[in-house]
Amino acid sequence: MRFPKSLFSLIFLSLLTGVSLAQQVPMYSQYIMNGFLINPSFAGRDGYTTLTLTTREQWVGLDHAPATYAVSFQTRLLKNSYISKATSVRKKLIRPTKGGNVGLGGYIFSDQNGIMRRTGFQFMYAYHIPMKQIGGYPTDLALGLAFTGYQFAINTEHLIYDTSDPFLNNYDRSVFIPDFNFGASFTTSKYYAGFAMTNILRGSLMFADTTAINRNELGHFFITGGYKFELAPDWILEPSAFLKSSDMFSRTFQADITARVYYRNDYWLGLSWRTNDALILMLGFKYDRFHFGYAVDFTLTDIRKQSFGSHELTLAVKFGESARRYRWINSF
Repeated sequence: MRFPKSLFSLIFLSLLTGVSLAQQVPMYSQYIMNGFLINPSFAGRDGYTTLTLTTREQWVGLDHAPATYAVSFQTRLLKNSYISKATSVRKKLIRPTKGGNVGLGGYIFSDQNGIMRRTGFQFMYAYHIPMKQIGGYPTDLALGLAFTGYQFAINTEHLIYDTSDPFLNNYDRSVFIPDFNFGASFTTSKYYAGFAMTNILRGSLMFADTTAINRNELGHFFITGGYKFELAPDWILEPSAFLKSSDMFSRTFQADITARVYYRNDYWLGLSWRTNDALILMLGFKYDRFHFGYAVDFTLTDIRKQSFGSHELTLAVKFGESARRYRWINSF
């Protein structure tokens, strides 16, 4: 008996319980380039105004496999671009002001996983607090809060299923869920560490929900950290870690252990291991204000027999190399 591909894909994905639960929020392999998508306190951290496009195709070759598309924006607000100061000889000196403390960001995304789709937006506010210098370098403590809203929808088109299924019949096929995310981070020129949590309200607010059935969203918890070692004048090694979990900790804990090598900050190559899932090869380069990153996940689970791995592309454009970059920010 031959099963339709759509039904096979649904059954196959439903068997991967831990992975499916862990992916209730979009997954990114290049979390270093997309830090503020994971932790809102990273918004505006580097002082640039940045526009980023990210596309991720997971388990290529498998029907209805997860796919994520996101467009994001972040910036650091300045008190003023320039100030004028009069001197005793009636000359005006134009000097740049210090950077502001506020970082802003936002992004829109579409994340599809099997018959489930989330399409929404997020707005981020971060407040950066300059701290005492460590080793002669400035430090930054930041707190961030994000407001997120997304449509959660189930698409049964081309799906063969039991029409009396209580799950599909008793739940609304489309609802809108607003929620909040929180993040905190500590950054120096050598290392950084951050903590973030999503879905603080656990999806308790739902619009267009006509059922009386109690349901909620999982809360997710992220810990990130990295350290930069100077190997030579033009070479830097950055090991980092990205720990992920949810309210169902015992079934969803996952870690990305990564090492990236930079040459003159213009080229980088990295290797990452995602526990119980994949080996990830990353590479990228910078040309003028354009930053390009590519990651390919070599799946280690049995799903590798049905797919050609996962592929992620990131293109970022950064503005503000001169007017917005100040001495206290340059070391980041």
